Amino acid sequence: MKLCAAGLLAGGVFVSAQTPASLPEPRKAFGASVTPAFEGWFYNDDGSRGFLIGYYNRNSQQELDIPIGPNNRIEPGGPDMGQPTHFLPGRQWGMFSVPVPRDFKPQDQYTWTLVANGQTATIPLRLKPDYVMSPFREIAVGNTPPVIRFEQGGQGVQGPLATPATAAVRTASVGTPFALTVWAADDMKYTSGTSAPMTSARPPVTVRFTKYRGPGAVTFDKPRPEVEKLPTGPAAFNGRATTNVKFSEPGDYVIHVTLNDYSGDGGGGFGCCWTTSLVKVAVK
Repeated sequence: MKLCAAGLLAGGVFVSAQTPASLPEPRKAFGASVTPAFEGWFYNDDGSRGFLIGYYNRNSQQELDIPIGPNNRIEPGGPDMGQPTHFLPGRQWGMFSVPVPRDFKPQDQYTWTLVANGQTATIPLRLKPDYVMSPFREIAVGNTPPVIRFEQGGQGVQGPLATPATAAVRTASVGTPFALTVWAADDMKYTSGTSAPMTSARPPVTVRFTKYRGPGAVTFDKPRPEVEKLPTGPAAFNGRATTNVKFSEPGDYVIHVTLNDYSGDGGGGFGCCWTTSLVKVAVK
């Protein structure tokens, strides 16, 4: 069972500071709200801090596009702080991070406001002590997130650090399938919020490609392609996965990539260990 209430701890690691799962509004196929979800905040290795943020689209079928502006804003300092403009159905864990200014105090806050289907939802982002989390290393077994690379042997990203500032850059043409390949490396360790063992076999790493921003439709021939195991590499598991992406119209797009280890979506409720990254695609 995934832990969803505010302030819950699992093995000393904060799971979800603010989540909309307990709100009374039932899910609908269409016409429901989208609520931001503040997972918590964390320290980077260099001592800087970041907010980890997801969302909950209560529509079971409706995907929404909400442009940056009055209906999709993070303030102060925004409205654009790298948040998505395309919202998938259901609970989406830790989709992006926002750097925290060095002079940001516990009493300071950002707010993310979303207006979807005429319904407004706002959450605060704060440096409260109970909201601190450890997305880069789970203490009990030393589990760490997978490493993602967009070039074989290239620079890796590890952890839920999706932000436009560090996105890979690609180009594509309208209507022509564009092959997007990622390389993954993982320690093959497993974490769950209850410390229970895995009940069924699962792949060491899974990957999911989704639309994050863009003016038109984005289709993937394999949104969740199999991660092919490679014979050699830097970690216990090394793999590669490719999806073919097609864009319906020209413009600037952003693709979101999530790598989960054995622990599954949202770290199995623990807050560790998955990796996110973005790919900017200029489509002509």
